[in-house]
Amino acid sequence: MFRNELFRTATFRLTLAVVAAMIGSAALQFFFGYSQASVFEAKRSDLLLLREAGILQRETPAALEQQVRDRATDDLRIIMNATTLFDAGQHYIVGDLHSWPTGLVADGRVHVVAPEATGGSSATVLRMVAVGVPGGRYLVLGRSRQMRTELRLMMRHSMLVSIVPTVLFALITGIILSHRALSRVKVMHEAIDRIMEGDLHERLPAGRQNDDLQRLAGSVNRMLDRLEQLLDEIRDVGNDIAHDLRTPLARVRARLDRALNADHSAEALRNVISRTIDDLDQSFAIITALLRIGEIENGRRRAGFGTVDLDALVADIVDLYEPIAETKGIILACAAREVPITVQGDRDLLIEVLANLVDNAIKFTPGGGRVEIHTAMDGECALLQVSDTGIGIPAAERKAVTGRFYRSDKSRHIPGSGLGLSLVSAIVALHHARLDITPTRVHERLPGVTMNIIFPPFCVVQAGN
Repeated sequence: MFRNELFRTATFRLTLAVVAAMIGSAALQFFFGYSQASVFEAKRSDLLLLREAGILQRETPAALEQQVRDRATDDLRIIMNATTLFDAGQHYIVGDLHSWPTGLVADGRVHVVAPEATGGSSATVLRMVAVGVPGGRYLVLGRSRQMRTELRLMMRHSMLVSIVPTVLFALITGIILSHRALSRVKVMHEAIDRIMEGDLHERLPAGRQNDDLQRLAGSVNRMLDRLEQLLDEIRDVGNDIAHDLRTPLARVRARLDRALNADHSAEALRNVISRTIDDLDQSFAIITALLRIGEIENGRRRAGFGTVDLDALVADIVDLYEPIAETKGIILACAAREVPITVQGDRDLLIEVLANLVDNAIKFTPGGGRVEIHTAMDGECALLQVSDTGIGIPAAERKAVTGRFYRSDKSRHIPGSGLGLSLVSAIVALHHARLDITPTRVHERLPGVTMNIIFPPFCVVQAGN
């Protein structure tokens, strides 16, 4: 099984591709090398034939005939494979060829002559030249193409001798590398199996090799870290839900139990039922808020996006909460703008965001305080700001307050579920905006807190400066 996987790895397939490329490259080198060598050999043969013909043309008839006769037996026959003298009628006088080669023209130029054109006296193709010599005769010189054939065989043999060990070495290297990669993959599979069995602390082994497999293992490990963190958050949220629902449900059960076992009047029973409904409403509010956060985080509300006037939004919220603020002795103010800021978003969700922020600001601001709402342009970004002079949020808790069910120690005496800023954070993320929590200074009163919602430039439809 392991052997079959060895030959199916990407490393081994890549090695085969490299081997095929090497063979193809060697074949091309052989082709081009042989072509260049053939051209060079042909030019060299032509030069030798013409130079030798020029030398022999200067000989006397008697001396030329003797030299042709001698060349049939001396070492020059290796260079000039055919040397023959013919008379004016192209009849044989002396030499290697006993008949005039068919198709050969005595024009002093080199011609390629097939073996059958020489009367069967040569088994190979010849490059031949025929020139006139003193006495009205013709001298025919021929050089075999055997050298080119030998060159082709030599190059082919050299290629085979060099490519075979190279291919074998590449294949062995590919097998070794594939075996190494498979060993690492096997270890990773074993780690994945342990993770799937429930060991969420297990991680893929990431060695010192800075390769693709190591980088992939690192990415998977970071993903597992994030998943473990999310699972811990889900577990904490579940514990928080159970904790926050247990209190109102326990009160409901206790009241109903007392009402069942006691002899209450109709007025007392109505009071028990009323307070029981309040506790159940609190439980339903928690569940509804969690469902809305989940729905918003899944991005299911993008279909309701449209053009939203932030200044009109602020005016609606001020009208809604101004009576509540006056009841607590708090000033609720907003700065009017001549040119509105318009963004792309879901108006109902943005109203819910602003309502949560203003409600929190009023809830945590003591009497005589002040809550201000501003809209402005921060460069190319739109800014929606809610500032108060309340109890403030410590710097160490500004990131944690957007978590579900989180409540600061300073605010535990104030009724609430701890889900308001979680809902705000989810809606802000849906709009690709950012929620910044900073300390504020309103009319030199401290500590206070400022909630800044910053919409990115691509969300801004229209803005006035």
